[in-house]
Amino acid sequence: MSAPSSILLSPEDNVAVATVAIEPGEALPGGQKSAARIEAGHKAAIRPIPAGDPVVKYAQAIGRATRDIAAGEHVHSHNLAFDEDRLSIGAPVPPEAASAADRARTFLGYRRADGRAATRNYVGIIASVNCSTTVCRAIAEEANRRILPRYEGIDGFVPIVHDQGCGMSSSGDGMKNLHRTLAGYARHANFGGALMVGLGCEVNQLTLYGQSGSGAEKRHFNIQEAGGSRRSVERALGVLEEIAKEVATARRVPIPVSEIIVGLQCGGSDGLSGVTANPALGAAVDILAGAGGTAILSETSEIYGAEHLLRSRAVNEAVAVKLDGLISWWENYVEMHGASLDNNPSPGNKRGGLTTILEKSLGAVAKGGRSPLTAVYNYAERVTEHGLVFMDTPGYDPVSATGQVAGGANVIAFTTGRGSCFGCRPAPSIKLTSNTALYRAMEEDMDIDCGVIASGEATIADLGRQIFDLIIDTASGRKTKSELFGYGDNEFVPWHLGATL
Repeated sequence: MSAPSSILLSPEDNVAVATVAIEPGEALPGGQKSAARIEAGHKAAIRPIPAGDPVVKYAQAIGRATRDIAAGEHVHSHNLAFDEDRLSIGAPVPPEAASAADRARTFLGYRRADGRAATRNYVGIIASVNCSTTVCRAIAEEANRRILPRYEGIDGFVPIVHDQGCGMSSSGDGMKNLHRTLAGYARHANFGGALMVGLGCEVNQLTLYGQSGSGAEKRHFNIQEAGGSRRSVERALGVLEEIAKEVATARRVPIPVSEIIVGLQCGGSDGLSGVTANPALGAAVDILAGAGGTAILSETSEIYGAEHLLRSRAVNEAVAVKLDGLISWWENYVEMHGASLDNNPSPGNKRGGLTTILEKSLGAVAKGGRSPLTAVYNYAERVTEHGLVFMDTPGYDPVSATGQVAGGANVIAFTTGRGSCFGCRPAPSIKLTSNTALYRAMEEDMDIDCGVIASGEATIADLGRQIFDLIIDTASGRKTKSELFGYGDNEFVPWHLGATL
């Protein structure tokens, strides 16, 4: 049998989602027929929706009809608008218990001296300030050319550079964010060693970053003290030679799957993201969390409208209250800047069928599966709890993923419906497409086609298992498509808060 051209996600819904382009007169769920051409990922009314009534998808309101909508009509920005209402929900349905076999699984990773588990073995060259960015890039380029070929055990030398570190207050949220982020990268398990380079006169002084271990006093310096840019490069190569000798001795060993920490991302979403790729990733998260691993859900501005679903799954009231506080902060933050959280979705999201932030958020939350919410963290805060956790970040993918990696994510799983290209060294990034057309168009960038769910070739559970297996394989050293192309040197983007002075 051929796959249906549209699907109803929940019996309570009054719209169906087109899995392929639907022509006028084609059948819809419930016996209705399409009144117009409806593109894949877009919505069609399966019964009349009076003006002012909620439009329901995922059994949740995604907005209100701005005029009467006839059965079979295309439902999108021309007749649907954002509304603050949330529909009531029942008790959360927990995931199935993890099997003994899943709990016993291991991956081949690196065991660091402090006990943490790594999935890669990089060396980082970290800029404390924008002014040392060019030198850090030059150091990484020379180290990859002159040192790396002699040490097969090292994955590469990675420049961690950014546009902050000076022209900002030495206190406040902006500096706290930057400090947590850089400190998180400097200690990240996927860096077997790191060198931090400053200019010398910046606000973000190297003395703020205490380093431990043998030779720590040699693993940071300022360009001004080194005698300029060229001398800094040569000095750095001498330090990196010593670091390389140590890092190259690391070998992969079996490590429990419970020590995998996955950062969950979605970018360039479309109307099928919440139908295929996101719930499939959620199914993988439930397996990982059940086996004792950790998944970090983020992008606070893109769970807005679905936060009540996460709140209902909080393990205690303190976790729920902290999540509430993040939502309130974001409402005040965007209002202060004359914006609205419903400015999201992006134009590309809307072309893919997403209409309101509520619809986008309900689909985005599906990445977290059905597991209990065990903790809520600030941006770039070190993640210590296991299971599904939430980290406060913007919805902009490079900023969000940067916070997750700073918090300890050693793998990134990234869903996309429009074709986001992304890497996040030192953490490998797995790309999951929501539709088969995208996978075929950009197969060299994408790791798994979740569009087979919409075509009926596989179930969400099937893809969840496939993603879980790929996470383990990736943690064990299998290179992702993003890694093979070379992504990851330019996606480090700390969240910039506060005034530029």
